[in-house]
Amino acid sequence: MWTPEGEKATELILTTFRVHGLLLAAGDLLTAEHGLTSARWQVLGAIAYAQRPLTVPQIARRMGLTRQTVHTTVNHLLADGAVELVANEDHRRSPLVRLTEPGQAKFRAIDQKQTGWVNRLAAGLTRSDLDTAVRVLAELSARLETDPTQTHDQEGNDHEP
Repeated sequence: MWTPEGEKATELILTTFRVHGLLLAAGDLLTAEHGLTSARWQVLGAIAYAQRPLTVPQIARRMGLTRQTVHTTVNHLLADGAVELVANEDHRRSPLVRLTEPGQAKFRAIDQKQTGWVNRLAAGLTRSDLDTAVRVLAELSARLETDPTQTHDQEGNDHEP
């Protein structure tokens, strides 16, 4: 039986799943005219916001994705000329993924389009509510990164996931 908090957390998780799907669909619409998908835009954004080239594992960690998913997406972006691989002095077998000039231009164009879209989406929501949502989702993310199945209670007893 769920605790009251567990019931609310389940409601939040189910809502997050729905929002995730809707955000991917919206992202596909925002990026379509530039020949991208939400997944490709997400990888470009990870690199752009880092303001430096990243490895596939670094992109995967930042975006909460698997390495295999990011690797596949990077291969599509390579074929499109939006990114290039450069040598990584710290790890020979894990090259750095860097935006090309066409990749930067696509990202900037989509980012400008996203600005108007997100401002309309956020209209009527309070800054306080958005801060709370970010804080709660960040805390859940941190907990999941530490222990994805949360199989131990505070006393250290094992539970079925």
